[in-house]
Amino acid sequence: MTGGGEEDVPQPRRRPLTVLPLVALIFYDVSGGPFGIEDSVRTGGGALLPLLGFLIFPVIWSLPEALITAELASAFPTNAGYVAWVSAAFGPAVAFLVGFSKWASGTLDNALYPVLFLDYLRSSGLALAPPLRSLAVLGLTAALTYLNYRGLHLVGLSALFLTAFSLSPFVALTVLAIPKIRPSRWLAVNPKAIDPRGYFNSMFWNLNYWDKASTLAGEVDDPRKTFPKAVFGAVALVVGAYLIPLLAGTGALPSDTAAEWRDGFFSEIGQRIGGPWLRVWIQAAAAMSNMGLFEAEMSSDSFQLLGMAEMGMIPAVFARRSRHGTPTYSILCSATGVVVLSFMSFQEIIELLNFLYGLGMLVVFSAFVKLRFKDPDLPRPYRIPLGSVGAAVMCVPPVLLIVTVMCLASARTIVVNIIVLAVGVGMYFTVERLKGSGWVEFLTPVPSDSFHGSSSDDAAADVEDVRAVLLPAAVPAAVPAAVPAAEVEVASKAK
Repeated sequence: MTGGGEEDVPQPRRRPLTVLPLVALIFYDVSGGPFGIEDSVRTGGGALLPLLGFLIFPVIWSLPEALITAELASAFPTNAGYVAWVSAAFGPAVAFLVGFSKWASGTLDNALYPVLFLDYLRSSGLALAPPLRSLAVLGLTAALTYLNYRGLHLVGLSALFLTAFSLSPFVALTVLAIPKIRPSRWLAVNPKAIDPRGYFNSMFWNLNYWDKASTLAGEVDDPRKTFPKAVFGAVALVVGAYLIPLLAGTGALPSDTAAEWRDGFFSEIGQRIGGPWLRVWIQAAAAMSNMGLFEAEMSSDSFQLLGMAEMGMIPAVFARRSRHGTPTYSILCSATGVVVLSFMSFQEIIELLNFLYGLGMLVVFSAFVKLRFKDPDLPRPYRIPLGSVGAAVMCVPPVLLIVTVMCLASARTIVVNIIVLAVGVGMYFTVERLKGSGWVEFLTPVPSDSFHGSSSDDAAADVEDVRAVLLPAAVPAAVPAAVPAAEVEVASKAK
């Protein structure tokens, strides 16, 4: 029961995600293929810095974030994901702000993809006039939103197909490029052409969002085993999908073409190396990749709202599931945000969402370290093979990277992000007032003590309190996973 008050309602059909569909969804949460990495060559002043970046940044940024996601998602296999981790470490107020900021950054990110889909069609000669273009964005958003509504299992299978299709032209590109590759071109760098802000924003955007997959943990088959396997498989897939095409393209083209590397330039590389057929193939793959990116982001954002509703942080309506097992109102809320934000430009969105996402990740890293020290006995089916001090040291490089990206942000970006955070604070206090008014229904939150790590012998019991509300698998089939607060109050009075 999720706040509707009805009885004998048929349970929604929920088909759990298995390893391969989850790998594909994580791949699209983070990457979607090499589309969008072209700017790193131009802003890096040549091939050397982006190649080094996609070798080093996955180690100092992606791997720590992926490891933390694997550990904490196995400890808290719930759709609340990182919101539950932060709540366990710092309490519900901070967790609400992190949830809001990361949902906002995800919605900003998702607003890119319908627009980029149409941009790739335009580069193929299918340009639309402004009024028709706006209608096409709305229509595409509605169609992709409907696919999310029909079921996460269906989204996972479609992501598998889209992954294979999106990467297929780069296999052909790499094979055709081999005879033309000159390894000396990989060492090219022009210091005067380096744009630090553009370079770091490009690297950061193309390698973040690993923790987004944690909001799907409640929909995964045996998440304690499946999730770590899927995360590590996705890391290998993402790094390979970036490095191999980049090595092929920069090695086959003259070094003086670095200034031409902008969004969509891989289709031009296909034209120069393989001919028109490869150009069209890459453009089609890029367009389809944007559909996969939208689907994965929409799933993560909507199931995050569902998880927050199950924690009692936002109204119970966001926890209602359709007959397909998907969170109907959470999907509609996320889709509305995408439509509202789709008028912004590509570069505006990237810088804004990087800053907002970075703020949330600073809290997530802090929560991970705090839980390691304060609650070392928290059941962690997958545990990073480092002690508490080693785990804290592992977080230093990604935190430094976040701080670097934030320091390079424009004043406008900082002001906008302050406004977003202020809105989040206002929403938190508004929601707290609504809880006491009785006007809006909320699900029963986990007791506050259970959301804070404990070094006492009661730590395991606290974790079970969390699971009793957040993890449907831990609750007997006859008992609802979350009970409206009003019903709990009546039951307490009856006792």
